[in-house]
Amino acid sequence: MATLSQSLLSLLRGIERGLDKILQPIVFLGMAALIGVITLQIVSRVLFSAVGWTEEVARFLLVWITFLAGTLAFQRGRHIAVTFAVDALPGRLRQAARIIALLIVLAFMITLIVIGYRYMQVQSFQKSASLRLSMTYVYAVMPICAAMMAWYALVDILELLLNGETSHHQEEPL
Repeated sequence: MATLSQSLLSLLRGIERGLDKILQPIVFLGMAALIGVITLQIVSRVLFSAVGWTEEVARFLLVWITFLAGTLAFQRGRHIAVTFAVDALPGRLRQAARIIALLIVLAFMITLIVIGYRYMQVQSFQKSASLRLSMTYVYAVMPICAAMMAWYALVDILELLLNGETSHHQEEPL
């Protein structure tokens, strides 16, 4: 039974690493694109007439980068947390407190998935001002990232239940 649970956790961690390897370059490319678009916006305003779509693209990139980078931070346990009270608890009580906190996070993420999906549907008829892009693509980041964070929380819950600890990669740079 122990080897089955360890192989399951190994598979789940492998999926986490796979998602991480996909998200990191996307966030990096998004940041590079954001820098390029803002630079184009500044240069065009100073030297020529302003390029109209740059402000909109910069805004959309910022929204996507924020959610995707927040997902990476969540996976690595880097969101702001006050842990001194939980850390002071004895072993089993500390584990229970962490599981309860992760269950609350999981419930919040599931709620965010549902609300984000509904919001996407409500805004699906709307087009962006200059690009005429469906706003569904802009708002899709909310349920997508909430689903990934829910996955990470679920894996952490399983790790706590099976191992007693989680394997956050806090030493890794973002």
